[in-house]
Amino acid sequence: MKTPERILDDFAAGRLDRERAAAALREAYFEHLGHSTMDHDRVHRTGAAEVVYGEHKTPEQVAANFQAVAERGQNALATRVSAAAARAAMDAVPGAAHHAEARLVTFKQRPAKPAATAIAVVTAGTSDRAVAEEAALTAEFYDNPVLRISDVGVAGVHRLLARVEEIRQARVVVVVAGMEGALPSVVGGLVKAPVIAVPTSVGYGASFGGVAALLGMLNSCASGVAVVNIDNGFGAGFLANVINRL
Repeated sequence: MKTPERILDDFAAGRLDRERAAAALREAYFEHLGHSTMDHDRVHRTGAAEVVYGEHKTPEQVAANFQAVAERGQNALATRVSAAAARAAMDAVPGAAHHAEARLVTFKQRPAKPAATAIAVVTAGTSDRAVAEEAALTAEFYDNPVLRISDVGVAGVHRLLARVEEIRQARVVVVVAGMEGALPSVVGGLVKAPVIAVPTSVGYGASFGGVAALLGMLNSCASGVAVVNIDNGFGAGFLANVINRL
């Protein structure tokens, strides 16, 4: 696909007439797929190509969106994909990889220089692992080194304290927890790095599908803790990448 600059050069040189040049310019910025309109200019505005949100889309829609990003020469990422959608995306874009636990599909064709500093992804319990992997793999997709610290929740805080020196080496810390959501407050009191708290929908009935953890994290007494939405591992991983590269 030609860049807007190439299109203008072709128009100036007489290789494209006015109507064809205008149509090409529109397509350079966004592309109608019938069911979706892909924002191809996003990479120029934000530094990252549009990410395909796969939940509630058909496998065919996910595959078409994923392919549209890849065909523009960009690295492609699809989140919350079903197994069927993952297969369709990989059929559409040979070389794509499915990360089943995190429900991601990735395709890397534009390698970038890895970040000089690391992101730590810390989980309270094994049940939080899927959301944590969504965060960790998202951060790795954007070429950040990731340190995974698993199953160090506050019910056995000695497990966290045994690894706190490792966590302190990270520039950004993502903390993933369900139940009462206390772990980000504890981590926030032990490290100088910003902490991105991710509440999960893990917990018994009164956890209200993660609302208890969300409210606990929003009311954290620790400084430097910010909170994303319930189960939003992608949002945490993307934000951690942005902070890590400032």
